[in-house]
Amino acid sequence: MTQALSRLDGQAGARRHFRYFDYLMAAFVAILLLSNLIGASKLATVQGFTFGAGILFFPISYVLGDVLTEVYGYANARRCVWTGFAALLFMAFMSFVVVAMPPAAGWDGQAAYESVFGNTWRIVAASVLAFWAGEFVNSFVMARMKLLTGGRHLWSRTIGSTVFGQAVDSLIFYPIAFFGIWSTQQVLTVMVTNWLLKVLWEALLTPVTYAVVGWFKAREGVDVFDDGTDFSPFAKADAV
Repeated sequence: MTQALSRLDGQAGARRHFRYFDYLMAAFVAILLLSNLIGASKLATVQGFTFGAGILFFPISYVLGDVLTEVYGYANARRCVWTGFAALLFMAFMSFVVVAMPPAAGWDGQAAYESVFGNTWRIVAASVLAFWAGEFVNSFVMARMKLLTGGRHLWSRTIGSTVFGQAVDSLIFYPIAFFGIWSTQQVLTVMVTNWLLKVLWEALLTPVTYAVVGWFKAREGVDVFDDGTDFSPFAKADAV
């Protein structure tokens, strides 16, 4: 027998302690950092399609972002975005410091180390800004569409929020990071291709999203609707 879920408004959801929220936030931040560190600046071509290699794993963070907003509400998702934002800034700072330190005598890995971890300020700035803006747009659209649909048609919210969130992400990241480094045609091609692939990824992962959302809702016993939520990225909502 399916357990009935208690409906919470956004403010009550922000103040409630949830059993699995911290684990999801940790997974969200870990995937965010790894996808930006490992795959953000590599171009790959498979079967004639050119795309950023990070596309293979970064959409998982968007799926988790959808789950966080759908299950725990916008205010809790906002905490995750700010946590991810701070983690990205620290990763950028640590990379800069470690790469800049003089290598020890006899260690010949500096050039390779710089190639892997020595992203330019443009890529770092583009990654941080694109994540911040794109994730907030994604979460906002997700939460507002949940109210408009009365909690029905989850697929429309996950795909719709990705269309807008990833559009903002791509429009910020690729021009800031690569205009003047790649050709204009490359920037536009990769920007559009990655946006389409991310939306396609989201659509393909819809059954997974349904399963994960259902699992967490059943175990938390609640369904959060963002009635009365302050959607400003800078609003504060105390949680216990």
